[in-house]
Amino acid sequence: MLLIPVPSAVAASPIDLTSGFYVNPNSAPATWARNNSGDSRAARIQSSIGSKPIARWFGNDSNIGSTVANYTGAADGQDKLPVLVAYNLPGRDACGGHSGGGAGSPSAYRTWISSFAAGIGTKPAVVIIEPDALGDFECMTQTQINERLGMLTYATQMFQQKSPNTYAYLDGGNAGWVAASTMASRLNSAGVRNVRGFAVNVSNYYTTSQSTSYANSVVSNLGYAARFVVDTSRNGNGHNGQWCNPPGRKLGVTAQVGGGAEMLLWVKTPGVSDGNCGIAPNTPAGQFNPDLAIRLIDGT
Repeated sequence: MLLIPVPSAVAASPIDLTSGFYVNPNSAPATWARNNSGDSRAARIQSSIGSKPIARWFGNDSNIGSTVANYTGAADGQDKLPVLVAYNLPGRDACGGHSGGGAGSPSAYRTWISSFAAGIGTKPAVVIIEPDALGDFECMTQTQINERLGMLTYATQMFQQKSPNTYAYLDGGNAGWVAASTMASRLNSAGVRNVRGFAVNVSNYYTTSQSTSYANSVVSNLGYAARFVVDTSRNGNGHNGQWCNPPGRKLGVTAQVGGGAEMLLWVKTPGVSDGNCGIAPNTPAGQFNPDLAIRLIDGT
């Protein structure tokens, strides 16, 4: 008897499975506005930022599987599409330094990312995999680079295997960092073909047109029709040459499907500091600062 191989199931689009993007009621700006309702800035921050769909970032968490399951489950209960960021690579932010940390070892990372993907399961989701991971090679040894590429490839395989209704995107840097041909090579080495595609401009300020131009160049160098998403959270006024809490930046368009990319997303949380630098010299990376938020609203 001739056995005919059964093709693997084609994953459903998480966009088609949901009715818009999930708004996290416990994002940093929403929580701040709720806890500081008497502050004159609170209503503006909630209206312009806290009420919008923003990605949630996940780092070292021994219960990451259940944390992710609960978060994606809350979104699924509302028929909304959640955006998650996996941010736990050992030695992360090798060049910037402000957001160092991550899992204690490659094996710990593999356990973590496997549990992360399993926590999503069949629920619809969007995941950005490890911002900056393919950008800061110049601050790493070749051994470290090879180790990182192995971890990223494993991550792509986990989402491919355990999260069939997730669109996962490897981080692909930004328009002003790594040449498109170089980034394409790194993405290929990190398993980009296992997932939906890549993300650009995460936590950065380049305009959407600059970002899509760069991403399209990356796609040309990849040699196949990879999809990409753009972080528009803080790119309303474009880039001024600084990356760490620069002045004069502004909120970009809120999350949408299309717009020159597969999706435009708020990946970085507006108002959360890039580090002890720029216009928030006393606010550590990852901490919400209402003054930063107001300046992004006003473009000052």
